[in-house]
Amino acid sequence: MAAYILRRVMGAVLLLLVVSAVTFAIFFLVPRLGGQTADQLATQYVGKDANPESVAAIKQNLGLDQPVYVQYWDFIKGLVVGADYKFGPDATRCDAPCFGYSFKNHVEVWPQLLERIPVSFSLAVGAAVIWVVFGVTTGVVSALRKGKPIDRGAMFIALAGVSLPIFFTGQILLALFVYEIPIWDSVDYVPFTENPAEWAWHLVLPWVSLAFLFSALYARLTRAGMLETMNEDYIRTARAKGLKESTVVAKHGLRSALTPIVTIFGMDFGTLVGTAVLTETVFSLQGIGAYAVQSIQTNDLPIIMGVTLVAAFFIVFCNLIVDLVYAAIDPRVRYS
Repeated sequence: MAAYILRRVMGAVLLLLVVSAVTFAIFFLVPRLGGQTADQLATQYVGKDANPESVAAIKQNLGLDQPVYVQYWDFIKGLVVGADYKFGPDATRCDAPCFGYSFKNHVEVWPQLLERIPVSFSLAVGAAVIWVVFGVTTGVVSALRKGKPIDRGAMFIALAGVSLPIFFTGQILLALFVYEIPIWDSVDYVPFTENPAEWAWHLVLPWVSLAFLFSALYARLTRAGMLETMNEDYIRTARAKGLKESTVVAKHGLRSALTPIVTIFGMDFGTLVGTAVLTETVFSLQGIGAYAVQSIQTNDLPIIMGVTLVAAFFIVFCNLIVDLVYAAIDPRVRYS
C-alpha cells in the first residue's frame, strides 16, 4: 500500500505539471503563435496609454522578452521558491507559491485566491454533505421499494433536480426566502472561525440550491447500483445465512454500490471547490468561481492561470483520496 500511495502521489504531481504546462502554453504560447507580441502583453500591466519606456521596462522585468520555455521555468520556480518582480525603482518579493501579479491592480494573485478559497470550500463541503446524505438515502429507499409510489415519486423529483439549472433554482430560493418570505435577510459569507452558526445559516440557500442538482444525480446512480447489487449471488448467500435485512443492505449491498458513487463524488467535490461559478454568481459569494469570471471579463491572465491551477489541484487531490479509500469501501479491490 505504501508503494501504491507513493506512485499515486508522484502521478498526481506529474499530472499537475502537465496541467500547468498546458495552461501556460494556452495563455502565453498560443497568443505568440497568433501574432501577439511581448509588447502587447506587457502593455496589459502598465495600461494602454503607457509610454514605450514603461512597456520595455515591464517586458524586461517580467521576462516577457524571453523564450516561452524560459518564462515557463521561471513560472514553476516562482511556485516553488517565489520570485522577485520590479515594477519601478524597487524590487518586490513574491513569496511561494507565486502565481504572479494581477494585470489590473498589480496585487499578488495567491493572497487574493487564499481569501476566496474558504468561501468556495465552505460552499462545496456543506452542499456535498447534503447531496450525499439525501441522494444516497433516496436511492437506497427507491431501490428497495422498486415500482412503488415512493420510488416513482423520488425518481420524479430526481428527474426535476437533474433538469433544473442551478441559476434557476437559486433565483427561486432567493425570491421565496429572501424577498417574499424573508427568513434570510441576506446571503453573505461569515467565516467559520468567527461564528460557526452564522456561517452555516447564511450558506443554507446556496447549499440547498447546489445540493438539489447533485442529490438528484446521486439518487439515480445509487438506485441503479443497488438494483444491480441486490441481485448478486453473495447477497442471496448473506440472506441464506440468516443475516438481518438491514445488515445485508448496509454492509453488503450498499457498500459495493458505493464504489461508483465515491468515484463521481471525488470529481464533483474537487470541481466545485475550484469552479462553483453559477452558485457563487447567483448568490453573490466572492469565491474562486466568481473571481474567475471577473478575471476572464478583464482578461487578467495571471489570475485565470492561478484559478485554473488551484482548481486542477483540488480535482487531482480529491481523485487521489478516492483511489486510496476504494479498498475500505469494497474489499474486492486490491492493490498490487
